[in-house]
Amino acid sequence: MPALVLLHAFPADRSMWDREVRALADAASPIIAPSFPGFGRSELPPRQPTLDDYADAVIGVMDAAKVERAAIAGLSMGGYVAFALWRRHRARISGLALIATKAESDAPEAAQNRIKLAATIREHGVEALLKTPPKWLREGAAQWPALKELIRAQKAEAVAQASVAMAGRPDSTLDLATIDVPTAVIVGEADAITPLANSRAMADAIPHASLSVIPDAAHLSNLEAPEAFEHAMRAWLRRLS
Repeated sequence: MPALVLLHAFPADRSMWDREVRALADAASPIIAPSFPGFGRSELPPRQPTLDDYADAVIGVMDAAKVERAAIAGLSMGGYVAFALWRRHRARISGLALIATKAESDAPEAAQNRIKLAATIREHGVEALLKTPPKWLREGAAQWPALKELIRAQKAEAVAQASVAMAGRPDSTLDLATIDVPTAVIVGEADAITPLANSRAMADAIPHASLSVIPDAAHLSNLEAPEAFEHAMRAWLRRLS
């Protein structure tokens, strides 16, 4: 059975994977779901981190768990960190699941908007982000109250740092053709943040990658459609076994 590392989305923490840690215990072992530095109960970085710093922190968690090689599953920002892991530590990766994420870097305007968002969060707290939240879930989804509480539990500085880190991330499109481990691209059918067309193009660019589309789900498909998401994850993990 492969070891599995689950990398969370912005601006959540490891607890967004609570169901998967339990549900996939018969398909992967151990299952590690770290919070990125500053998120959840982890210590806040003393300086502005990069996504490379987040990737190195994940390796630190793997080392502490004595896991030499693992399947890496990253959702949204977690996918950006998975790309950083591939560039920096590919010998530690036995498979990749790129979930609701994209290989492209931000356009200049989008990067500037992330930096402005960080400044707003530092001044007004994470509640500023929740006044008009991105389309993480479909409108009216039952999971919205729990998701908002999860986000409210995060440190404002950690969320601001992550926004800046994502703004400065490099383009990963040239890395796609180099990925030579079993790879799954997973996306919600109604994802407006990383649309299906983008995910299809990414899957086409990775040798032998599979594409799984989760019905009745937007960006955070594991929260909105957990059973269908679990099915897609199991299909990918079977390829590693």
